[in-house]
Amino acid sequence: MSTPLWVRGGVKIAKSAIARIEQAGREAYTRDEEACGYLEGPASDPLLCDVAVELENLANKYHQVDPEAHPRTGREYFKVNSRKFERAITEGQERQRPVKVFFHSHLDCGAYFSTEDAASMTLDGGDPTYELAYLVTAVDRGEVTAHKLFVWDGGTRRFVEAPFSEVPA
Repeated sequence: MSTPLWVRGGVKIAKSAIARIEQAGREAYTRDEEACGYLEGPASDPLLCDVAVELENLANKYHQVDPEAHPRTGREYFKVNSRKFERAITEGQERQRPVKVFFHSHLDCGAYFSTEDAASMTLDGGDPTYELAYLVTAVDRGEVTAHKLFVWDGGTRRFVEAPFSEVPA
């Protein structure tokens, strides 16, 4: 199976999906946690992402139950139910609406792909776990200030910024 086009960047994100990501980011900010989720789109248009689906950030719940084992809160990172996310990936392929982008927000620190983001999205610091692009949304003082897309660069073995565009819904 060939590498999907969306992992190279150049994805087209529907304005309605961007609006949903921004709403999720602002709402999560009021809960003092990062928003997270994924973008899907039709298999027939590999670069189009037209639906945003928010996932619950479980980081605060894990921290509350066991702060020693989970010292960071949802303000500092995201933790999703991996079974639900993997099911979404499988079902998306079956429905011809693959998951193409994982998104999450950063609170009061800008849109960048952190070391922790990279560790979360790779197999023990190696290759990426999923064939996805990654959108990071900056939410500063409760307002969205930036979106940046990142993709895996196999040559440098790191995530690098890539272009994307917003398109009509």
